Amino acid sequence: MDFLLERSTVIALALLGAAVSIIASWCNSRPNVSKVKVKQLTLLSYILMGASMVLFILAGLLS
Repeated sequence: MDFLLERSTVIALALLGAAVSIIASWCNSRPNVSKVKVKQLTLLSYILMGASMVLFILAGLLS
């Protein structure tokens, strides 16, 4: 569990969430991408960024 609370893991999750969010936004402007897929990508980005925030808080509380 220690690797989950490492700074690099928290930053990687935040960056991955941001990248997925950018991809979802880009896909939203494309007419051939279904709205369901865009919503799924957006949800995934929220989950990744939320996990990053939770791990950041836990790392602070447990240090």
